[in-house]
This record gives sequence, C-alpha cells and structure tokens, in this order.
Amino acid sequence: MKAIWNNKIVAESNETKVIENNHYFPPSSIHTEYFKPSDTHTKCPWKGTASYYTLEVDGEKNLDAAWFYPETSDLAKQIENYVAFWRGVEIVE
Repeated sequence: MKAIWNNKIVAESNETKVIENNHYFPPSSIHTEYFKPSDTHTKCPWKGTASYYTLEVDGEKNLDAAWFYPETSDLAKQIENYVAFWRGVEIVE
C-alpha cells in the first residue's frame, strides 16, 4: 500500500493494518521528511488519544493529514504508533 499526497509517496508498506476502513502504516514505513508534528489531539473511545502530523511536500502543507496513537487501549495495541491518513491523502495498492 502507498499513501500519496501532492504527487509524492509519503508512506509505503506491505504490512498495513485496516481498522474502520483506514490503512494504518507501520512507523518505519513513513517518509519522515514530509511529516511535521502537530499540537492537535483527539480522543477515540476505544483506541485512545490520537496525535497528528501535518504533511509538507514541495512547500505545500496539509494540516493534520496523518494521525497515530502513541499509547493505545488494550483493544487497539496492534496499531500503536501506526500512521493513518485523511484529508486528500490517496491510499493505493
């Protein structure tokens, strides 16, 4: 699977985990040069508190376009620190 935004592959892995129709990419599969930490946090009742990244590619920013759970509940341990995408990031095989 590939995560693509602004014509760049920002993450790529054969070992994503699909939860609630989102592909979660292993942390080692993201191209860190495109990821900038965000101060945004949200809570999921069963996964825990999510942290976000803003994607920056070729000078363009996609605010809070990626999220991950640094500490998950026991029910979501399989995606702890894995990264998922939205806001126009295309997920393709």
